[in-house]
Amino acid sequence: MNTDLLLVLLLLGICVVLFVRNRPRMDVVALLAMVALPLTGILTVPEALAGFSDPSVVLIAALFVIGDGLVRTGIAYRLGDWLVKTAGSSETRLLILLMLAVATLGSVMSSTGVVAIFIPVVLGIAVRLRVPASRLMMPLAFAGLISGMLTLVATPPNLVVHSELRRAGLEGFGFFAFTPIGLAILLLGIGYMLVARRWLNPRDTQQTSGRSRHTLADLAGDYRLFERERRLRVLPHSPLADRTLDELELRTQYGINVIAVERHGKFRNLLLMATGNTSLQSGDILLVDLASPAIGLLGAYDELGLTPLQLKTSYYADHAHELGLAEVALPPESQLPGKTIQELGFRSQHKLNVVGLRRNREALAGLLVDEKLKPGDTLLVAGDWKNIERLQGLSHDFLVLSLPVEVDEVAPAARKAPYALLSVAVMIALMVSGLVPNAIAALLACLLMGAFRCIDIDSAYKAIHWPSLMLIVGMLPFALALQKTGGIALAVEALVGVLGDAGPRALLASLFLLTAVIGLFISNTATAVLMAPVALSVAQQLGVSPYPFAMIVALAASAAFMTPISSPVNTLVLGPGRYRFSDFVRVGVPFTGLVMLVSVVMVPWVFPL
Repeated sequence: MNTDLLLVLLLLGICVVLFVRNRPRMDVVALLAMVALPLTGILTVPEALAGFSDPSVVLIAALFVIGDGLVRTGIAYRLGDWLVKTAGSSETRLLILLMLAVATLGSVMSSTGVVAIFIPVVLGIAVRLRVPASRLMMPLAFAGLISGMLTLVATPPNLVVHSELRRAGLEGFGFFAFTPIGLAILLLGIGYMLVARRWLNPRDTQQTSGRSRHTLADLAGDYRLFERERRLRVLPHSPLADRTLDELELRTQYGINVIAVERHGKFRNLLLMATGNTSLQSGDILLVDLASPAIGLLGAYDELGLTPLQLKTSYYADHAHELGLAEVALPPESQLPGKTIQELGFRSQHKLNVVGLRRNREALAGLLVDEKLKPGDTLLVAGDWKNIERLQGLSHDFLVLSLPVEVDEVAPAARKAPYALLSVAVMIALMVSGLVPNAIAALLACLLMGAFRCIDIDSAYKAIHWPSLMLIVGMLPFALALQKTGGIALAVEALVGVLGDAGPRALLASLFLLTAVIGLFISNTATAVLMAPVALSVAQQLGVSPYPFAMIVALAASAAFMTPISSPVNTLVLGPGRYRFSDFVRVGVPFTGLVMLVSVVMVPWVFPL
């Protein structure tokens, strides 16, 4: 072992210790290592900075932008809505569906990109279901890694091993050659995470009870809206049809406050925010707030040609991306106390409806238009999110309190959703076909999203998670340093020398273990490049089929579950899940052992020795 190798291993050991302590931050440690390697003379400055031009780094940055484009167009949250709707209140069902969805999508596109796209989705789901994000983020990452074991194109190491087989004059792997083993590992992963999630509870209460902002459900409950919410269909020949809300005076005459109108169009359903000029049509579904829950019993519905519809959940929850709520306080200098709710003119001036009133911290059971305001009252207003945000700083007579968390999920480019899907479809098609490198495919998708106005330049730069990129860039030079100093070759020679006479299954297990350990410190693609020739030469010396040995290296390269720096996928969820280095060790090491056991058993069965 030469002096340069000892120096590289020393630097690597220091980095690992600092990673475990998490002081300083991981990205800072990586940048310090990137500075230290050229100072030792082991790498040149261009070699140490080569990570900035690495295609995987460019790919990850582009995928951050694409993920934000899917968020801005509302696609990510619609997917989250589907997961929540299908899972209901069951965290178990949610975890299963999440891992299946991520693994399926990741089987045909970059797992890093899939995880980047799903992170905001999972964070939103965690808030809505009041589940700690830490219990979902690691299953998300593990599903992303397992997706690399499902198809040939799912991850670069698979293609590296495939190319090595072709270079050796052998037939490469088929598109679905990985699928039987990958499916078994996916089912194992789902079962394992259902048990291991209990180890991922947050160490503090910030994730569960520390939020200072209300949700829509909190506000609706505080103001007793659930008692008064109704969905009413306008029947054929109703006297309301073809008349505006100002003409009808439903709130004054009947105590029916129309908040919004669901209207079925030719191509898609519309949600129209109610204003005085809103004209009703036969077949419209009115989202209303009643002055009293007993109104429907007084014959008003029959008189107006309305029929109540079932309301399983609050319509504010159903339309959270368009219809919002906000609490408005009356400061001491306000001129509004003494006025009635009707005299406020919120609908005419601000295009918002007053739907709730709290006095002395108690919500009024009903809300009458002639109710006079008193100092200290707080109002709840409903309407379009843009109009709610526009209220802030608009008047000295009222103060908008903190907006609910759902305002962060508003899709400012919701109408561009089809174009965002088209951009992603183009990227996936290019990645699957191999017509262009993955990084170029992702950059083309970014440009398409920009051209279609799914995302703007400022939002694109803000979308990139720079600490994650700096961590990856800073650690990449270690791969070259270990190669130049002979560290990798030394480890491989030791393996062949010690286990050369052992049985095939023992060698398969050893190859898996060595590949997984090397993958802790260098990229899984580089690991596959180094280990694939070794696997084929071992098979040749034993006189057995090379396919099990090539497959075991590919699977082990994707089994980067043990540390947060083993894969960019793990690094991405480190911050959102508020994990420590030890969390991945505690959960990932046992799972890696299980994956190795399944692989050593199944690989010779699928690819006979």
